[in-house]
Amino acid sequence: MKYISTRGSAPELEFEDVLLAGLASDGGLYVPKELPHYSLEEIRSWRELPYSSLAFKIIQPFVGGAIDDETLQAMLDETYAGFGHKAVAPLAQLDHNEYVLELFQGPTLAFKDFALQLLGRLLDHVLTKRNERAVIIGATSGDTGSAAIEGCKHSKHIDIFIMHPHNRVSEVQRKQMTTILEDNVSNLAVEGNFDDCQGMLKACFANQDFLRGERRLVAVNSINWARIMAQIVYYFYASLNLGGPDRSMAFSVPTGNFGDIFAGYLAKKMGLPINQLIVATNQNDILHRVMSQNKYEKHPLAHTLSPSMDIVVSSNFERLLFDVYDRNGATLADLMSKLNSETVELEAERMAKVRELFDSHAVNDDVTCATIADVYQETGYLLDPHTAIGVKAARECRRDSMIPMITLGTAHPVKFADAVEKAGLSTPELPHHLQDLFEREERYEVMPNELKALQDFVASKVF
Repeated sequence: MKYISTRGSAPELEFEDVLLAGLASDGGLYVPKELPHYSLEEIRSWRELPYSSLAFKIIQPFVGGAIDDETLQAMLDETYAGFGHKAVAPLAQLDHNEYVLELFQGPTLAFKDFALQLLGRLLDHVLTKRNERAVIIGATSGDTGSAAIEGCKHSKHIDIFIMHPHNRVSEVQRKQMTTILEDNVSNLAVEGNFDDCQGMLKACFANQDFLRGERRLVAVNSINWARIMAQIVYYFYASLNLGGPDRSMAFSVPTGNFGDIFAGYLAKKMGLPINQLIVATNQNDILHRVMSQNKYEKHPLAHTLSPSMDIVVSSNFERLLFDVYDRNGATLADLMSKLNSETVELEAERMAKVRELFDSHAVNDDVTCATIADVYQETGYLLDPHTAIGVKAARECRRDSMIPMITLGTAHPVKFADAVEKAGLSTPELPHHLQDLFEREERYEVMPNELKALQDFVASKVF
């Protein structure tokens, strides 16, 4: 399979090179040149498959022979065997035709595990094959960092550096990252916000001179195509467990960077009947403002009880816009340059096309806590703040009560004690494998919000 850049002027690449490239050389994001498409009959035939076997069916065409089938299936089996529930992504029912897809059963208790535990294995396989060593620099608003570190900490071919905004992630999120003491892992607490971290990450990819041409720089953020690819699977899995593809589904997705919900969009394009995709977001509501008002305008970052969505610029929205603008890279490159510097309205007919599938809703902290409390009182089920935003958005935006509504449960509530306690409830205990988390030794560097400081630190560690 070939991959092309959303901005049209980078070379086409195959899977291995896209895996290692992250951002395209023209500043765009890689997407498949063509998507596989499945008939309802073929999707129906997958109903009895366990998660890792279904993942093989979805992922194999994207890998395009870069990894032989037997090795790929073994990687998938190993990845999802490490999850804490035999179903891997179980469904919890809140009401008639209302469900939460529990995507927090992985080792770091967040949906990022579905992609990042696999990504670490994919990178190790390709780098071993090429006899190369790579540098990973990542930026996290909370959950990406711990999942990436968990996936890559044992690799002999990777040095990983994860930036998080200093004092702006939850204590559990921080400790899941900073208590990993392997020599190839560095945690950097940046004196800024997530967008500052993401800005420095993009600057590193734009100019890699600090690596002196001796190391490859690899992305683990959701700009890396392999992350999107892995997330497509659980849309199929949820649907098949609720009568799909013979009935359509609706999904509500807590999202800041648009990657998780873009995977749902791709699932629909690949043949899965999806009636509605709901963008659920917090006070950092740039996606909601685009969807509801057709106004793309950056506002100052607000710090909320749902920190994984405290993002001003949603990087993966570019991948959707590429399709909306008929996959015209030059047009999109011009549009993206405007989005970074001014308020932009999309053409009316383009926006109408987006709204055929997408709705959106923004939820503040008070409503988030009220939703956590209400759902617990109704069902005894405890939501984390991100999933609570998804449930509230689902209830506000639902188009058809006859169609199952599935909210993606993106994190375990134990990671967000502040929100749970402000909802008037007790934080649950940490799962068994994390029982001693608060006693573990931490190691991290507090770093100024300066690109040169970051690059000098990385260079000092790898050379």
